Amino acid sequence: MWTCSKCNRSFKNINQSHYCGDFKTIDEYIEHSPEEHRDILRRVRETIRSVMPEATEKLSWKMPTFWQEKNLIQFAVHKNHLGLYPGPEAVKEFASQIEKEGFKSNKGVIQLPWNKPIPYELIKAIALYCVQSF
Repeated sequence: MWTCSKCNRSFKNINQSHYCGDFKTIDEYIEHSPEEHRDILRRVRETIRSVMPEATEKLSWKMPTFWQEKNLIQFAVHKNHLGLYPGPEAVKEFASQIEKEGFKSNKGVIQLPWNKPIPYELIKAIALYCVQSF
């Protein structure tokens, strides 16, 4: 068993990736994320905001969320990747680009590895699709 020194949760695996914290805003979420990912998270947020200025920003399922009568798109920090959660329809719509870039996807999530350049233009296109198909 391993216990996280930040949140005191216990896990079966040593140094298991998890989310600790009970943040109220996206700003707090970003500021408590690993330092090496903060600029990326800010830029992802700005990229999404640029195509959905009317959406409300909030945390849902402990993830930064853009909401407009429903969750349109979310993102989250994971140990090895940034999770982008645009929903299953968007993942299906962009499947060929996601595969071409070599990213993993499953149902409504796309995994963007930290060790590859973050595809901001693809994120922007996906976010635009999400708000337009709302």
